[in-house]
Parts: sequence; structure tokens; C-alpha cells
Amino acid sequence: MATFEGLPGAVAVSHLTVYDWPAADGLRGGTPHLHLTCSEGYVVVGGTGSVQTLTATGFRQTPLAAGALVWFTPGTIHRLVNGDGLRVVVLMQNSGLPEAGDAVLTLPPALLADPDAYRSAAVLPPDGTEAEREQAARTRRDLAVEGFLGLCEAAEAGDPEPLAAFHRAAATLVRPQITEWRARWERGAAVAAAATAAQLDALGRGDRDHLAEARVRERRPVEQGRFGMCGRLDVYRV
Repeated sequence: MATFEGLPGAVAVSHLTVYDWPAADGLRGGTPHLHLTCSEGYVVVGGTGSVQTLTATGFRQTPLAAGALVWFTPGTIHRLVNGDGLRVVVLMQNSGLPEAGDAVLTLPPALLADPDAYRSAAVLPPDGTEAEREQAARTRRDLAVEGFLGLCEAAEAGDPEPLAAFHRAAATLVRPQITEWRARWERGAAVAAAATAAQLDALGRGDRDHLAEARVRERRPVEQGRFGMCGRLDVYRV
């Protein structure tokens, strides 16, 4: 019988310590971006802050404190703001897709219009020193905040076109990756759903053999303190 050995529902999990770098608007925090096919959730485990979001329905700021659970669907532009020592466990739908580029930063329009320029601004130098990688992460965060504030200003003024233009640019940027994303999805979340279907079918026939195949698995972080979009990440490979 088909089995799936990843985390429940084929989610990805990481621990995030949100950046405390101040941005141009005086707030400290991460890099605004959206995901195109993945919902994202936060379980707050320490500190305080908020998540700023922008959708076609407008801007929203949701307070975050220990014990809070917040999640949002694909297309939600989100920016984590660090009030005091904000730490969250991040849950990502479709494990493998976020790692394969299912995120577009709210960079200024000129960078979004040129795939090479976007990539140059968005990707951290793989062989850089710690200081060089930190500087690159701060620079891309500041560029994304600049673009995000412009989108929020337009939305506040009742002009939906800048957000719609960002959606168009984001979809265009990721289009060459869709075939690879589908293959990752088929190996991950689709297998998880198919395994549940097979187990339901088996139980419906009175077949319980899969229960004897139960196993316990555990992981330690494969990376700690990696520069992510919103903060320093402890990453689990599951």
C-alpha cells in the first residue's frame, strides 16, 4: 500500500527568528513577499510583533504573541514585523515548492520586469562570507519594503492596478518553473493525499495491514541560522 513518510499533509517546517533590522519606515522585520501556490502558517513561540498583509481586499496588520496561530492563502503579500524577540514556527504547504522558488519579493517594478535583474537582487551570494550574506539579505529586504510600501499606498488610495501589476509580474517570473514544481508536488503532497485515499479504501474493505507498518521518525535541523526572507532560519529536511 502507498505510504507517505514526510510530515503530516506534506508540510514543511522551520523555526524562524525574525530580523530586528530597522527598515526605512522605522519598523524592524523581514522581507515582504507572496507565495503563488502555497499557504503559510505561523505558530508564535516567543516574543511579540505582527504580520502585515496585503491582498485585493486591502491592508491588514495582525498582532503576534506567544500562542498565536495565523495562516494565509497563496497571493497574500506578507511582511513580518519584529516588536520584541519575535520567534515563530513556520508551516508551509507543499513541502519542496517554497524551496524551489514559490515566492516572489515585492521588489520595485523595474526589477520585477527583468528576470535577470530580479534574480540578481533576490538571490543571496552562495559563497559569500557571513557579513556579505547579511548585507545582501538586508539590501533585498529594503528593496522589497520599498516596493511593498508603494503597493500599500496605492491600495490605500483606492488604486488596485499596482497590486494587479505585481501579480502579473510574479506569475510571469515563475512560469518557467511550473513543470519542475508540478514534479515536486507529484512526489510530495499528491503522494500524501493518495496514501490517505488508499488507506481509506483499505479500511473500507476491512483491510488493516497498513497499521502494522507504522514507524516513528525524527529529525534535527540540517541548517541553523540561515539567512531567510524574514529572519534567521533553522531548517528541517523531511
